[in-house]
Amino acid sequence: MVPGGQPNMQQLLQQAQKMQQDLAAAQQELAETPVEGSAGGGLVKATVTGSGELQGLVIDPKAVDAESAEETAETIADLVLAAVRDANASAQQMQQQKLGPLAQGLGGGGIPGLPF
Repeated sequence: MVPGGQPNMQQLLQQAQKMQQDLAAAQQELAETPVEGSAGGGLVKATVTGSGELQGLVIDPKAVDAESAEETAETIADLVLAAVRDANASAQQMQQQKLGPLAQGLGGGGIPGLPF
């Protein structure tokens, strides 16, 4: 603070710029970090980035029942949805761990465009 109780604007701007750089670095790290989710005891595994982009999907051949194709297709679809949701939940948790402290440093949550 400058005498007279006024904040040092240059110092505030530097702090804000540093926080913005830290936030951008954390977002980039999230975008590059793979997170896995699974369903059906591991019969279906989905990989998403920390920002929620689906990057991979693995379906174990044991999940396929050739004698009941229609039922198997429905089951696999349900397992895929569950695995992707599981992976996205893990990605969201990781986002909150990495970005939450930065958001608090910017005055709390509620920053437009961020999921917390």
